[in-house]
Amino acid sequence: MNRRSFLTAGIAAGIASPALAANDQQACAPTRGTGDLGLIIERASGSVLVVDVSARKTISRIEGLGDLSHATAVFGPSERYAYVFGRDGGLTKVDMLGCRIEARVIQAGNAIGGAISDDGALIVASNYTPGGIKVFDANDLTELASIPAVGLGGRNSKTVGLVDLPGRRFAYALYDANEIWIADFSAGMTPVLTKFTDVGRLPYDANVTSDARHYLAGLFGEDGFAHIDLWAETPKVERVSSGYNAGREKLPIYKMPHLEGWAQSGGSLVLPAAGQHEALILDLDTMKEQGRIALHSQPVFCVARPDGREVWINFAHPANDTVQVLDIPTRKIVHTFKPGPAVLHLEFTPRGHEVWISVRDADRIDIYDVRTREKKAEIASLKPSGIFFTARAHRLGA
Repeated sequence: MNRRSFLTAGIAAGIASPALAANDQQACAPTRGTGDLGLIIERASGSVLVVDVSARKTISRIEGLGDLSHATAVFGPSERYAYVFGRDGGLTKVDMLGCRIEARVIQAGNAIGGAISDDGALIVASNYTPGGIKVFDANDLTELASIPAVGLGGRNSKTVGLVDLPGRRFAYALYDANEIWIADFSAGMTPVLTKFTDVGRLPYDANVTSDARHYLAGLFGEDGFAHIDLWAETPKVERVSSGYNAGREKLPIYKMPHLEGWAQSGGSLVLPAAGQHEALILDLDTMKEQGRIALHSQPVFCVARPDGREVWINFAHPANDTVQVLDIPTRKIVHTFKPGPAVLHLEFTPRGHEVWISVRDADRIDIYDVRTREKKAEIASLKPSGIFFTARAHRLGA
């Protein structure tokens, strides 16, 4: 066999490798591209899977990432490095090609996600304990800045809803202080802080639209959302959809809805309604309600297909075995199915031909054809939760 044939056979054999046992770790082929890779959080074992998205295969399991019970990840612009934010305050840089931990720091006692700057140079962690954000060098995770979250009257606060904005800026909410801050690091590591006060009671999560114009934070202490038009000459906070539970019982909330998983479709947003079995549709131009969609149970994530035609929705315990598909033009639920116990997260392939669904209590990832609704494959995974594809590297707020 000549050298070229030997290399070709070796690469093919690597792609066809079987699923890994729980304690296996395997090196990646150094010539593999990054654009077709994904990272799957294994929340109970402190491990992540590196997967080949097109081949629907596990490449490697990486262990030693700490408490991943509420973990998220972002990617650097090259797609080679993932930054995983653990609940224990751990920040881990993962080499997606080398399938190893490149760097790791414990930066807080209790963390709740993070973001990466638009130039890929800064990693920012959002913390519960102590509250505030911390900024790190993306190369070696050296700490560059720490911004405490102390609101009016000296009220210390957890920080939530952290998103990146253009120009080395970040927006986030102070849960206990009822404030939203924008930190601008464009001139250095001492940021210019813009603070919005009295935004509503207990802003619990937030997101920004794909054009970095509209920042919305859900309000756990009242019905509605806090909205900032970031394109305005003088941005200000406005209440949106206030009182959507008026005149009806607010149901117990078993799991907080995730605004970071809202669905943006053209000029509309589909948002989970806290305390109701429904989703809200908002008009982006007016920020007025366009409609309400009755759902199977309390929604957690509303995730738009990349073309915006459909929104796929999962639900809180105890009805978390179900996924529903909302057709945007007709505003009707067009498909309901049950992948299995404890559906935690959904991630579409970049052009939307498939959707990957984590089924935690069945220890697997299900992969569905988006148009036929047929299940195409399964991937074994230890208590999977978040699914993150490297295409997120090129999206604001992802």
